Amino acid sequence: MTSTETQPEARPETRSGPDTRPDPPSVRIIAEIRRRIATGELRPGDRVPSTRSITREWGVAMATATKVLSTLGREGLVQVVPGVATVVAAPASRRSAGASRPAPGRGTPAARTDTRDPEHFLTRERIVRTAIAVADDEGMAALSMRRIAAELGVSAMSLYRYVPGKDELVALMADTVFGDLEPSRADITGWRARMETTCRVQWDLYRSHRWLAQAVSLTRPRPMPKAMAQIEWMMAEVEGLDQDEMLYIALTVIGFTRGAGTDIDSEVEAERTTGLNNTDWLRSQAPALHHVLQSGAFPMYSGVAARNSVFDLDTLFDFGLNRLLDGIDAFIRERTGRRLP
Repeated sequence: MTSTETQPEARPETRSGPDTRPDPPSVRIIAEIRRRIATGELRPGDRVPSTRSITREWGVAMATATKVLSTLGREGLVQVVPGVATVVAAPASRRSAGASRPAPGRGTPAARTDTRDPEHFLTRERIVRTAIAVADDEGMAALSMRRIAAELGVSAMSLYRYVPGKDELVALMADTVFGDLEPSRADITGWRARMETTCRVQWDLYRSHRWLAQAVSLTRPRPMPKAMAQIEWMMAEVEGLDQDEMLYIALTVIGFTRGAGTDIDSEVEAERTTGLNNTDWLRSQAPALHHVLQSGAFPMYSGVAARNSVFDLDTLFDFGLNRLLDGIDAFIRERTGRRLP
C-alpha cells in the first residue's frame, strides 16, 4: 500500500471520528468503475482503464491502480484476457464466479482456484507483449520489471519465473518483433532481392518500434532465433563465398539498416519538442546556412541549396541501401570469378 491508502486526507477539526473519514483513493476509484459497469458505460467485453490510465486519470500511485484492478477482478466484475487487456466480465461469468468461489476457511483457498487472478494468465509471451507495448508508447526509459508487473496486475517477483531479468526481456522483445514481420517468402529469389527485402522489413520495424534499434547490438549480440532465421533466409542464395565472408556481408547490411534506424527515434523526438518536421526545420536554418555559404568554400552545399533539395530519412535509406548492395554485388562477382574453373 502507498501512503495515500493508509493516511486519511486532511479535514477540518470539527469533522472527526471514523464515520467522517474520507474513503481511500482505491475505494473511490473502484466505486467509479463499478458505476460505469452498472450503468452500461462500460459493457461486457469493453476494456476497463489500465493501471497506467488509472494513474493518469485519478493521479494515484501505480500500486493503488494495481489494487483497484485486483479488487475488481476478485469481485468478478473484470477479467484478464491474455494478450489483450483487462475487460468487463460477462454477467454470466460474474454469477458463476461468485457461486464457485469457496467460502473463506473452507475447501481450497480462493487464491488458488480463482482463474481470474492475473497471475493465472501470466505467460512469457504476455510479459513480452506487454513490455513491447510500454516501450512503444513511452520508450525504453519507462521499461522496468516493476512497471511491467504493474501493467499486468501482478507482483514484480512473479515475472522472474518467466524472464530472468530486464536484459533477457529486451532480447525477447526484439526477437518477438523481428518474428512478427517474417520476410521468408518462397517467391522472393536471388540474393539481392532477399537482402533488400530483409532490410526494408527491418526498416519498417524500426519505424514501428523506435526503441528497437538501440536494443540490438552487433558487437555483443544475444541469441535471437527469429532474427537469426531472417538472416539465414537472406543469405541462403549467396554462392561462392565462405561462411566468414557471408557473415561479414550480413552484418554490414543489417548494421547499415540498424544505424539508419537509430535516427528515427531522435527525429521523432525532435519533431515533438520543436513542433517542426524535418523539412520545416531545414527551412528555418536557411538564413544561417546562406551566411556560411557566402564564403564560397562549400560549392557542393551551395549547389544543393540552389536546387532547394529536401532530404528525409527514407530517401537517405533508399539511396544508401542501393549503393551498399551495388558494392556487395561487385564484391561477390570479384570473389566468385576467381573461384570459377
